[in-house]
Amino acid sequence: MLEVRDVTVTFGGLNANKDVSLEVKAGSITGLIGPNGAGKTTLFNAISGVYKPTAGKVFFEGKDITGLPPYKINYLGITRTYQIINLFKKMSVLENVMVGMHSQMKRGFFSSMLKTRRERQEEELVREKAYDLLDFVNLKNYATEPAGTLSYGDQRRLEIVRGLASNPKLILLDEPCAGMNTREKESLNELLYRIRERNVTILIIEHDMKVVMGVTDYIYVLNYGKLLAQGTPIEVQQNPDVITAYLGEG
Repeated sequence: MLEVRDVTVTFGGLNANKDVSLEVKAGSITGLIGPNGAGKTTLFNAISGVYKPTAGKVFFEGKDITGLPPYKINYLGITRTYQIINLFKKMSVLENVMVGMHSQMKRGFFSSMLKTRRERQEEELVREKAYDLLDFVNLKNYATEPAGTLSYGDQRRLEIVRGLASNPKLILLDEPCAGMNTREKESLNELLYRIRERNVTILIIEHDMKVVMGVTDYIYVLNYGKLLAQGTPIEVQQNPDVITAYLGEG
């Protein structure tokens, strides 16, 4: 589904990514791990259009998407979340999800201004779908509450479901477990499996090794912007280069 081919992202004289290649198979949960500063989020930014790679290519379903703006990449079926929660906190939980459906809406400027029958029908369909998604992550009871009043873990789940609102084929999750307690992490693990059951492929950055090793099918490891290792969770756990990168020599 996704192929990153020899991608380099340079800032001045610094190579945040250097000749990184990876593949994400349709229907998989693929992990991207590495120490702090390894270049993981930079690679997400290159995939999602936030950064244009200095060199290399990104392909999605066989189509070259290198350097496309984020909204076009979203139209094609890729969505993402961020390390730092990025909700509209004064808007309701329901409205946050509805915003995520913008790329799926067909109405134009004039129909929105004139509130035509077609526009009203589409808005009602969007509202119904938003409620269904909130029910999917057990947030339906908070639909009318301001997003900023949710617990930290629920805000994380809301950000994920807002990503699902655009009906993606692939979702990029950037440290979704950050700041969560043990119970919330266990709930997230279950949610990841249920997202995959909706035919959504997942590429996840995560520092919690218990989560990564427990849910992923395949893992890529970055260190100093370069691909250090790749393999199944067991292979990565036993890789001496990965152990050294995380724990040091000795």
